[in-house]
Amino acid sequence: MKTAFIYPSLVITYLIFGFALTSDAQILSTPNKLQEKIILEGRDRIIENANRYLQQEPVTVTAKVSERSAGGPNDFYSEGDYWWPDPNNPGGPFIQRDGERFTDRFEHDRLVLRDFAEYTAALSSAWLLTGDQRYADHALIHLRAWFTNPETLMNPHMLYAQAIQGRVTGRDIGIIDAYHLIEVAQSARALEKTRAIPDEDIRRIKNWFGRFITWMTTHEYGIGEMNRLNNHATTWAVTASAMARFVGHEGILDLAKNRFKYILLPDQMALDGSFPQELGRTKPYSYSLFNLDAFANLAFILSTPEDNLWEYITHDGKSMQLGINFLTPFIEDKASWPFAEDIDIHEKWPIRHSLLLFAGLSWQDERYIDLFLSFDPQPTHPEVLRNHPVRHPIIWMEDLW
Repeated sequence: MKTAFIYPSLVITYLIFGFALTSDAQILSTPNKLQEKIILEGRDRIIENANRYLQQEPVTVTAKVSERSAGGPNDFYSEGDYWWPDPNNPGGPFIQRDGERFTDRFEHDRLVLRDFAEYTAALSSAWLLTGDQRYADHALIHLRAWFTNPETLMNPHMLYAQAIQGRVTGRDIGIIDAYHLIEVAQSARALEKTRAIPDEDIRRIKNWFGRFITWMTTHEYGIGEMNRLNNHATTWAVTASAMARFVGHEGILDLAKNRFKYILLPDQMALDGSFPQELGRTKPYSYSLFNLDAFANLAFILSTPEDNLWEYITHDGKSMQLGINFLTPFIEDKASWPFAEDIDIHEKWPIRHSLLLFAGLSWQDERYIDLFLSFDPQPTHPEVLRNHPVRHPIIWMEDLW
């Protein structure tokens, strides 16, 4: 285990707030000013949540099975959000109503996957902050349930995600339901790097992620999702990259980086930094934020000192800076948004967007971190949570662990 030096300003802060931390218990090394601000703002909340999650037993896709699923009990299943029964053809194929969520769709697997990501990331964050083995051990209980226990694991594919009654048993766009696995992969990466869980468990967990990567890069659903023209292609690349970095799959990392530079950024971003595909939806504000968050996630995962995607500029001037310059004023003042309002939960945005977190950390710009921290750290609306897969900054500060 790595032992860190806690520099004076942190010692003073810990003493003032009664934090019983010693250098022997600290996994994290010395943070810089912006990292320190994030850590101090979130530490109490993270540990409080993690203590509560110590009482939470794993719940996986096997806990509830839909009779409408074409798969088995270990297969992830979900239904298309915007597809409804046809009033003119009761019992017939569903019809689409873009932006309007069908209230009776099967949500269990999405919700438990989202909870799994929350528990694992919070427990891993608490481990990194305190060095208390209980947190790592309980995170491992959840990881085993989802990835290695034959009775409860989720099969490593999304064949039956976002099914549409009367039309398809699953779709390529269903892969986006796996987006929350990025913080699971990052949590496992942190636990591995700090030697918090056994090597044999790491090997088995990596095996699961490796099989999922193979599926999403070879199956027609994965290939179809990768080649879409909007946020689905971006989130595909983020999901593949987070998993590939954990398992050490350099080929996938190279593929994702090339797609960022030569396909995703050039094809999706307009010359003013907007995303026309997202602006054309019935929820243009949240979709624009969601896609730029995904670009930021991808840039943060893939960037190296030798190839920094935060500084990359296409031949016609498209870049992360251009996109962030376009959207940030509308995060600071949503009322200035010049396009249509979202038809649903427009009032719930913005939130702690990862584009702010990762821009601030990557450029060492306090303005973005302060804006990030100004929003509610724990939103509760289910649709917000569904579109918010990066919620635990500590596990992303790899230079500290």
